[in-house]
Amino acid sequence: MKKRVTLTFPKRTVHMPLTYRLAKEFNIASNIIRAQVAPNQVGKLVLELLGDIDAIEAAIEWMRSQEIGVSLASREIVIDENICVDCGLCTGVCPTEALVLDPETFKLSFKRSRCVVCEQCIPTCPVQAISTNL
Repeated sequence: MKKRVTLTFPKRTVHMPLTYRLAKEFNIASNIIRAQVAPNQVGKLVLELLGDIDAIEAAIEWMRSQEIGVSLASREIVIDENICVDCGLCTGVCPTEALVLDPETFKLSFKRSRCVVCEQCIPTCPVQAISTNL
């Protein structure tokens, strides 16, 4: 089973080797989608967890016991086509090429199935046409 979670680390647990512990203790593969972690600051990490459903649930329970905030990421990227000016800046930061400019029409195209909701496009948009549905 695959689950995407957003983790929020208190300052004191940012140093924890989380992905190692998930693999070693719970037999869970983790794919880091987005990370904002720095010493002595609150950290955020978006992970895609892959493993047995019971192991994933046990890992989530363990992370919460370590005072790591865990929320299931069910968000999606939303583009307001009335605001978007098709400038293409978002295409340069999209790691999965979910956002592309059509080479003939120069219109922005969003391939939702490729999007991993890393949210790198949101702060890049100069007109704030990109957001999440939550």
